[in-house]
Amino acid sequence: MNPPADPPRHRLLPLAALLIGNAALALGPYFVRLADSGPIAAGFWRLALALPLLFLFASREPSPAAPVSRKLLLAIGLGGVFFALDLSSWHVGIGFTRLGNAALFGNSGSLILMVWGFLVWHRWPKAREWLGIAAAFTGAAILLGRSFEVSAQTLIGDLFCLLAGLLYAGYLLILQDARRVLASWRLLGWSSAAGVPVLLLVAILHGEPVWPQHWGPLVALAFSSQIVGQGMLVYSLRHFSPLAIGLALLTQPAIAALAGWLAFGERLGWIDVVGMALLASALVIARVAGESTGPTAADKVTG
Repeated sequence: MNPPADPPRHRLLPLAALLIGNAALALGPYFVRLADSGPIAAGFWRLALALPLLFLFASREPSPAAPVSRKLLLAIGLGGVFFALDLSSWHVGIGFTRLGNAALFGNSGSLILMVWGFLVWHRWPKAREWLGIAAAFTGAAILLGRSFEVSAQTLIGDLFCLLAGLLYAGYLLILQDARRVLASWRLLGWSSAAGVPVLLLVAILHGEPVWPQHWGPLVALAFSSQIVGQGMLVYSLRHFSPLAIGLALLTQPAIAALAGWLAFGERLGWIDVVGMALLASALVIARVAGESTGPTAADKVTG
């Protein structure tokens, strides 16, 4: 006898969490733009304000079966440094480029992990993966070219967001072993705690104002990106295939581009839409390929 199917409500909850999580992460660049601190300082407050809730959620998770080794603690610390540098680069880039571009290039870590997987597994890409690589290069070339047409600063913003994607891929690779030992919230809390002093130091060295006059955008950034965005995805990702996760990821650049248009008048031409569609499709293919060539889809909580 077949087991009874889950009630519709139980099937819809993970889907709602997946979509809400992506939407919350997509609004991150909007709140960074609104913050009256510096962009790197906004990253500091994103983590610092979220830490109490992260550790509260972590306290409800099971403790690791064995004591955490010194090597693993060093890896978590290094991962926190990469996460902090990722946010630093991404937040600086957000200030110079369009929000849709920032969301797309900031998620490029999935593509980088796919290529890394080819190197680790010593194999050539399959036909679908070649298609993803070609779409990524074509879409990126269109968007970078369009940014260059707007201004050199916009192109620099795109490059900062690409660098952020590279740093995030490094963060995921460094913490691969830690994910086998620590539960999601515990690892996120520890790595975020390691990143907080790095972000503060970089913001001060960059000469940014750290203490804000208005707390609203920073509280919204911490809550939407670090609590709702991360939390909803941690809950939902185990319920879906990499393809479904990749398709849901497409909501991020769409929502970010819509926010950029409504709030900042960032209009997109048809060629921009083509470039974004190509790069977004490449991210979906990378998510699917990542099932066998890199960290699992559940590890790739971006934004």
